This record gives sequence, C-alpha cells and structure tokens, in this order.
Amino acid sequence: MSYHHVLSRRRFTIAALASIAAPAVVRAAPRVAVTDVLDRRVTVSRDVARIVLGFYFEDYLAVGGPGAHERLVGISRGAWEGWRNSQWKAYLSALPGLSDIADVGEVDAGTFSVEKVLSLDPDLVILAEWQYRGLGSAVAQLEAAGVPVVVLDYNTQSVERHVISTRLLGELLGRPERAARLADTYATAVEEVVRRVAAAGGERPAVYVELGNKGAGEVGNSYGDVMWGRLIELAGGANIARGRVSRWGPLNPEYVLAADPEAVFIAGSYWTNRDRAVLMGFGVDPEITRRRLAPYLERPGWQRLQAVRERRIHALYHGGARTLHDYAYLQYIAKVLYPEAFRDEDPLRTLQAHYENYLPIRAEGAFMVSYFGA
Repeated sequence: MSYHHVLSRRRFTIAALASIAAPAVVRAAPRVAVTDVLDRRVTVSRDVARIVLGFYFEDYLAVGGPGAHERLVGISRGAWEGWRNSQWKAYLSALPGLSDIADVGEVDAGTFSVEKVLSLDPDLVILAEWQYRGLGSAVAQLEAAGVPVVVLDYNTQSVERHVISTRLLGELLGRPERAARLADTYATAVEEVVRRVAAAGGERPAVYVELGNKGAGEVGNSYGDVMWGRLIELAGGANIARGRVSRWGPLNPEYVLAADPEAVFIAGSYWTNRDRAVLMGFGVDPEITRRRLAPYLERPGWQRLQAVRERRIHALYHGGARTLHDYAYLQYIAKVLYPEAFRDEDPLRTLQAHYENYLPIRAEGAFMVSYFGA
C-alpha cells in the first residue's frame, strides 16, 4: 500500500478532571518490555506518543507509516537538515510539521542536550548505536529521569541488525506487520545478491570507496567493516580499506595507488556549507554530480588506476547507506562488479519502488551515478 500524501494533523490534549463526589483515580499507562540491538531490556509505554529521535529518520517514517512524524517531539535536526539537506527539504515539503519539531542537538557535534530532551517530556528516546556510545553517561541521566532509551543499529550494515532494528521499530510504533514486510524484503534482497555473486565465482575485484564531503582536494574517509565497506563485501568486492581502518577513516593516497582498485565509489550528499563536496541527493542533476567527480580523476596517479582505465568510477548517495533501502545500493555495486550476473536488475527502480511504497516523497535526483555515463 502506498504512503498517503495527505495526512491529517492529530492534536492531543490533556484534560484535567476533578470530582467532588469521589477521589480521582490515576491509571498508569500499560507498559511492555522490549529488547534492543544491544540486548538491553527496556520497559516502554505500550502506546508511545512522544518520541525523541536521534537518527534513522527515513527508516522511522518507513516503518511508522502515515502520521508517524506526529509522534516526534524532538530530533537531532543537524544530522538530518545539515547532513542530508536536500532530503530534509523534500520531506519538509511533504510533511510541513517537521519544522515544528524541537531540535535536541547532535551527538557527533557535541551539542546534544539532555536538558532539552527532558523539557519535552518524552515517552521514549530512540538513538543510533553510535549515538548511544557517544553520549556515555548522558544516557544514564535520561534513564534516571524515567525516560527509556532504545538503541537501533543500521550502521553495522548486517542483515541481522537491520532486521532486529526494523522489527523493534514496528513493535514500538504499533506497526509490526509493516515492519515485518520491510524486514523480509530487505533480507530477501540481500540474500539474492549474495547468491548471484557466489554463482558468478571468480576472484573478488578490488574496490575503493571514499566519502566525498571534502572534495578531491582532501582525502575523505573510507570504510572498513561497516556501512559502504560492508556493502562492498556483500556485493562481492574486496574492500581495500578492510584491515586498514576499523570503522571509518582516510587511507594513505600512496596505498590506494598501490592497491590499484578495479572500481572506485565516491559517496556524495547534499551537505551544507561544503562547496567542493560531491553533490548528490534529491533534486540534484546527475551532471552536477559528474562535474564534482571530475577533480578526483585529476589526483596524482589516478589516471593510471585500473578503475579509471576501465571506466568504473561511480558516485553513491551517502544518505542511502545504513538504511532500510540500502539493498538498492548493494544491487548497484554488485552490478558494477558483476555486470552479467545482474544484467536484469534495475537498482534505481528498486530504490524508487521503496519510496513509492513506504515513504511520502519520491526518489528523484542523483542517487547512483556513473562518471562515464551508463
């Protein structure tokens, strides 16, 4: 069932009742225990109505469906508006109420405010695993104040944690059937890619991925066993960053040249105040992405790379990693590496179908771009 574009604005009021004839009876909201991705048992309200969300905004909306954004009283807005600006604007156009949601600060920037969260009187705080680790003792402060904290993890890029996180969101939001469909679709799609890669056989091609947030003049992060690094391996590639960085970090340019990757992927997005970044995302013309990619090929030694000689330089939308729809990007990477095994797959159409079925916006823009064209 497609996501409805027209959403009614629900308004919740609390009425204070007084009775002279009999004392007031206070009934506690029913509560239920859930287990998050860190195997923490957390007791939450059965009917969660006030949520602070730190990350995974699109996954929350995909699982929660129409009206899910109306439960949000706080978000880490910088992680959405700042890191995925064109995505934020697209959602703001479809869901204007997002602009009214309070900003609680961003963990990575050190601006996350426990005081702001508590002032919003939330029923629940949902954090990414990396946010939970980064907050440290601040989590204990929230829990001491009676606010349950649940942890999700799509960053690890494993089927297991994707499925656990998705089903947990379904349980928290009262949408278990919808969550189960999304989780099953994800697991099946990844399994199919792995099956085709195994059937194709042969030596795994060497692959390099770099975050394009700084532009070609500086070396951006590569990824080890998480995010794009994990997707490369699932897609049948030999990630040259594995063993060199644990999670993410820059690689020595000389090492990249020596590794001579057969395919290069630059992860782009619509970061604010980054004029040289590889621009990608909603409403972005792929030709602009290609222009931002061009300086990478001018780096010293890059013209000798096998990836350049064989015309396998690509850009991927960074907002697509660690999401419920990253299997579309997995298909794209696999198709670049094993074109014959995936000749019948259309990764962009896969991505578009996810948005049509589960989200209030359309995937229109630059998400998977070959520098040399199709």
